Amino acid sequence: MERKGTVGVSLVQQGVWDMPLESMPLASGYMKAAALADEEINRNADIKIHNYRGGVTHAAMANDLLADSDADILAFSVLGWNFRTFGSLAATYKQINPDGWVVFGGTHVANQAERVFQMFPEVDIVVNGEGELTFRELLRAYIDGASKNDLGWIAGISYQDSENNTRTTEDRDRIEDLDIIPSPFLTGAIDLTNDDGEFRYDVALMETNRGCPYKCAFCYWGGAVGQRVRAFSRERLRAELEIFAKHKVHTIVACDANFGMLPIDVEFVDDLIDIRERYGFPRAFETSWAKNKSKAFYEIVHKMNQADMRSSFTLALQTLSPASLETMNRRNMKVNDWQDLADWLDEEGLDCYAELIWGTPGETTESFIQGYDQLARRVSRIAVYPILLLPNTDYMEKKDELGIVSVRGDTDDFEYVLAHNTMTFEENQQMQRFLFWARVVAENAVLRHVWVALRELADITQSQLLRSLDTWVAETDDPAAGPLRTALASALGGTSGFGAAITYLYVEPEAGRLLERWWAEAVRPLVPGELTAVVDAVFTYDLLTQPVCTSEEEAPANGLSLVQVRGQRYYVRENVTLDYDVPKILTALRKREKPDLTPAKKEFGLYYKTGAMNAVTSTNHEVIVHYMGMTRDQVLASAAMTEEDGVSALIADSNC
Repeated sequence: MERKGTVGVSLVQQGVWDMPLESMPLASGYMKAAALADEEINRNADIKIHNYRGGVTHAAMANDLLADSDADILAFSVLGWNFRTFGSLAATYKQINPDGWVVFGGTHVANQAERVFQMFPEVDIVVNGEGELTFRELLRAYIDGASKNDLGWIAGISYQDSENNTRTTEDRDRIEDLDIIPSPFLTGAIDLTNDDGEFRYDVALMETNRGCPYKCAFCYWGGAVGQRVRAFSRERLRAELEIFAKHKVHTIVACDANFGMLPIDVEFVDDLIDIRERYGFPRAFETSWAKNKSKAFYEIVHKMNQADMRSSFTLALQTLSPASLETMNRRNMKVNDWQDLADWLDEEGLDCYAELIWGTPGETTESFIQGYDQLARRVSRIAVYPILLLPNTDYMEKKDELGIVSVRGDTDDFEYVLAHNTMTFEENQQMQRFLFWARVVAENAVLRHVWVALRELADITQSQLLRSLDTWVAETDDPAAGPLRTALASALGGTSGFGAAITYLYVEPEAGRLLERWWAEAVRPLVPGELTAVVDAVFTYDLLTQPVCTSEEEAPANGLSLVQVRGQRYYVRENVTLDYDVPKILTALRKREKPDLTPAKKEFGLYYKTGAMNAVTSTNHEVIVHYMGMTRDQVLASAAMTEEDGVSALIADSNC
């Protein structure tokens, strides 16, 4: 029997970071757009997206959701960091509306219905696999009067029957033609602007394709969305890019597993560059780059470099240990032939970072540090993450075989690895300290340039420098080190202290003074006397090019002016003077060339994109680097302007 009246549907997402701007609710946007494409649903349903920042309390979310008393269906996009929160909200919702439907979807709960229903019996349905068409059918079933305990004809779900037994239907085929999913941007399913008409999210999220051809032991991406890669059409993606350009979106992030694998990815970049030249935006592009670099990848990099389209190119190595590669199912992947690629990117002057995972079975402390320094000789910005056990992965299924000892998080639903056959508990505890400093200082680019100078000129490794900072902060009597010690203790205790440390080092003036003292007391004595002055200049340049985390109102008091270049606002620090031509020295060192270390006064201005605070507090290293200080030539290039146009723009907008 068909239900009467408008059906209220609430789609719920929560980001992982607590930051000033929201993270775009892309998954909910797809669900809403796909559902409203059905005429009956469009007539009979009122679908709302509730998008929460990380750090929002259960009570705040519950009050917001339950204020919307018309919600007949509550659907959550579930990930490891919000699994417990959403289970709690489901229980609260059922107290208010026991006949309502609660739907869980996402990679963390797919194929995990038995556990989900046991932990949270208030959940009625778990979606397995891609959700757009499945969710549409669930809404149709509700409107048509179906029982939540009798949904066996809907493929791709698990549900509880009338006797609380778990029933799982046949798998749903992957969506072959992705364009049948309406665009959440072109349809208006996602609100793009705030009350002031400004773009409301930290970055614009897009998908250009779905699928991953690999099945790494720590990851479920390929299993979740299918191993064969399928792509959205060029026409659709270009139309989406134009919407973002008109909203002056600085950074596009493609949520793809292996962008740069397909020839059509080259076409996307062609359109990205063309639209930037027409509108001035977007100015940066981030993604998970193809693990194995194809001809398409090199063509894309060349085009982006020629057009000064900024990006961080990723070496997703995860480990350099042959034994660990074996357990990861990555031994035969060409991704491990990385050194020539890293050299090429460095020589081209392109921003590159690498990814490593600490604690994978087969890895030891010695092999990891050796691999870290080997990688750091070519790529200093290394994102290092502890291994987490995720549902549906090989590592989770082989816990006993690999001797894995793990503990589940207090507030999230990840299993944190404490020990295994090649890593003792004590070794893991020691390495967690190293990971803290590697993530805070190197990965998040608090220091970017000193690594190559110390390595090439003084033979000081990156791990040696990070361990020096750990020891010095632990022993110094400087009160400014207190917040860092607190953040480290928090991280070692199982809660995230990384964000607090990163924010402190970027925002607080005392943190800069603290780094200068560490440098003077712990680093400078390691450097040969004849090199001290030039290495000091590189360190000064590092601090000067950090993002500016002040407000526009505070800028004049901090000696900064404000200009606008083709719609983007920048702080300007004028008349920066160094005793050496540091940019030129760094360029030579990265090309493995012998630099001219003769003192030479260098005076220039540095430009900093405004709005850095959101990037810093989100601890998103891929976004943070787009707020680093740039020269005027770099600013004009990123805005696709000629020198003549740029001078006019700077003069015309200097009083903005």
